[in-house]
This record gives sequence, C-alpha cells and structure tokens, in this order.
Amino acid sequence: MARLSIRIDLAPGLRIGPGKVQLLEMVAGHGSIAAAGRALGMSYRRAWMLIEEMNKGFDQPVVDAQIGGRAGGGARLSPLGADLVAHYRAIERAADHAAAPFLDRLAAPAARTEDEAHPDPA
Repeated sequence: MARLSIRIDLAPGLRIGPGKVQLLEMVAGHGSIAAAGRALGMSYRRAWMLIEEMNKGFDQPVVDAQIGGRAGGGARLSPLGADLVAHYRAIERAADHAAAPFLDRLAAPAARTEDEAHPDPA
C-alpha cells in the first residue's frame, strides 16, 4: 500500500515532518522528553535536540520542560505545540484524502511486481 509522507518547510532550517510530530505527541502522552524518546527508540539527547530545534525555530516554545528534582521533571506541549500537532495532522488527513486515488494507481503495479518477486509457494 502506498502512503504519503508530509514534510513542511516552515522557514530556512525549520522543518516539521512525521518524526517530529510523533515526538511531540509522545511528549504529550508521556509527560516527559526522556519517556517520549524511549517510546520512539530514540536517545534522550536526540529527542532533546529535536525539541530544542523546534523551540528555537518558533517565536515561542512548542514544549515546556521543567527541570528534575525531588518531584522529577516533566514536559508538556505548549498551546503552540498542541496547535502544531493538530494542524499538521489536519494537513496530513487532507493530503491523504486528495492523494488516495493517485496512490492506489501507483501502488497497483508495485504490488504486482512484489507478487512476481515472491510467488505463492502453494
């Protein structure tokens, strides 16, 4: 099945795509940058660097993080971060809907090629 992947170039050096959006969703779900990174099989350092890149790219942060301590730290999406995820997912849904008939046509020959490469042994 063919699938569309959306990357949005917002400004020089500031790109948003499925990986960063998924990271933001994991931060929202786990309440922690470290836990979000672990859930995605990503190091804390990599997750932190991606979030810092997004935070610096906008005029306000997309993730608000609290430093650890006795209560442990934490992180949450800012209102801008929540909007970024919502708008990206809306764009993705609209693009998927618009592209579906074209993707189906592209996928059909690819599926035939795959079937020919791996014939059913039965």
